[in-house]
Amino acid sequence: MTVELIEHIEYQGNNLTIGTEYTVLGIEGFYYRLLGDNNDPCLYDAKQFKVVDSTEPNFWIIEFDENNEKYAYPSSWNEAGFFEDYHDDVENVVKQFWSEYNILY
Repeated sequence: MTVELIEHIEYQGNNLTIGTEYTVLGIEGFYYRLLGDNNDPCLYDAKQFKVVDSTEPNFWIIEFDENNEKYAYPSSWNEAGFFEDYHDDVENVVKQFWSEYNILY
């Protein structure tokens, strides 16, 4: 899945460039997880993007919560706390993310 940034949302920081296409690494409700310009896998509000290619990877595990919001990730990234551990610099999680990212994307 590929999206293009069409506008900045104030609270989202400046880690993205308008007009740039980004690969969506996962979906959490109304947010896309992608690598920003700083190479950090963060969540960004989907409202600031237009979808360029809606094809979702066949390796995503897709679930819906009680509000019918979509959650989709590669299976190992779908574990509770995975990205919290990544951002807390848990070494094995960081290594796992980059290893799988390089294989999957």
